[in-house]
Amino acid sequence: MKYISILIVFFSLGAMAQKLPSIADKTREMKKQEGFLNFYWEAATGKIWLEINRLDTEILYQQSLPAGLGSNDIGLDRSLLGKTSVIRFSRVGAKLLMIAPNYSYRASASNPSEQQAVEKSFAQSVLWGFTIEAETGGSVLVDATDFIVRDVMNAANRIRAADQGSYIFDKTRSALYLPATKNFPLNTEIEATISLVNSDGKVGNYIRSVTPSAEVITLRMHHSFVQLPDSDYQPRAFDIRSSFLNTSHFDYSTPVSEPIVKNYIIRHRLKKKDPSAPISEPVKPIVYYLDNGTPEPIRSALLEGGSWWSQAFAAAGYKDAFQIKVLPEGADPMDIRYNMINWVHRSTRGWSYG
Repeated sequence: MKYISILIVFFSLGAMAQKLPSIADKTREMKKQEGFLNFYWEAATGKIWLEINRLDTEILYQQSLPAGLGSNDIGLDRSLLGKTSVIRFSRVGAKLLMIAPNYSYRASASNPSEQQAVEKSFAQSVLWGFTIEAETGGSVLVDATDFIVRDVMNAANRIRAADQGSYIFDKTRSALYLPATKNFPLNTEIEATISLVNSDGKVGNYIRSVTPSAEVITLRMHHSFVQLPDSDYQPRAFDIRSSFLNTSHFDYSTPVSEPIVKNYIIRHRLKKKDPSAPISEPVKPIVYYLDNGTPEPIRSALLEGGSWWSQAFAAAGYKDAFQIKVLPEGADPMDIRYNMINWVHRSTRGWSYG
């Protein structure tokens, strides 16, 4: 009888240990920011908690560098974009995996078995693993602090490759950057201040010329989670004779007599309001925003020069399809909803560029 009682106690304790608190209970003392992915700021610990309510749904993940190094030779410029990934969050027990599928290799055939054969032939990437700390319904809560506060742009490796010294990430001098951590209905923007500390005592002149103290380099790194657009987009094949940039992938549904590599142009989606009209306004114009930190007279010149593109769109049958505006005050140039023309300063003035 004693043994049976002990077993019952052990089973009861195990069941209690496995039950997670609700998200509301876990975040009671935190500040909530609602948006695409709700997040919570825990001021007492300096942590950021991410609520994932889109399990096994693909979204866009973008890394970027909103505050850079300023060196001509090393790069790491303000507004530099890092890796762009399509991701999905997948739950396995108490773990939440952030998975990047491999779309470099695909099958365009409608046969699911044929698609799976390609998918299983090439590696995916699990970009991060989180521990689920709370759940409510179909939503889970994870501590995203270590994922956000890290050298996601691999700045230390780039500095080392330029033979400017060995730097390592210093967690004690890094933290969330709250002024640029915001939420919107279709995108979530989170930013961190990242410090890299010299570890070998050797510092190159490029670093010395652009830092207050060559002992430590402090940058900011940004993470964007964005709703993917709908599937009503018609790709257009790339011709090497054109002036377009291209993107490519391998299509294993291609007949053996044809090239397996498929090339498509990178372009905006543009549709006429009146498809039958020779000239029509677009359903949604292409708008580029000019960095409001651009000095005059360069600002006016960029606005005028950029607007010349509207003539090409008019010749193609579109009215007011291409527009350039100055970025409104309060808008974040790292917000991926904005097409940006950034004005970036480097240590030699002649190297500043848009």
